[in-house]
Amino acid sequence: MNNRIALLALLAATGLAACQPNVVNVPVPVATPGPAGPQGATGSQGNDGTTGAKGNQGNDGTTGATGATGYQGNDGMKGDKGKTGDATTVIVLPGAASSPSN
Repeated sequence: MNNRIALLALLAATGLAACQPNVVNVPVPVATPGPAGPQGATGSQGNDGTTGAKGNQGNDGTTGATGATGYQGNDGMKGDKGKTGDATTVIVLPGAASSPSN
């Protein structure tokens, strides 16, 4: 009976070891680009488009009405007669002459 337990333990250990998969990493080669090919031919120029139609001229606007003429104001009142002056004489001097410009 002692042998049976040891034998079962050995079988269980080898059975579990067989279940583990071995992972193998395989390197993937990197693609390197080759030399560039020749340039393609230049394409032809497209046709000119057609000219659009001319638009219509807009209508003239209306003229505004003339404003009314205002009323003339009233005449002012005549002022009072001035007083006679005393014997004082007032002398008004002309302004200073400006210098000639160069």
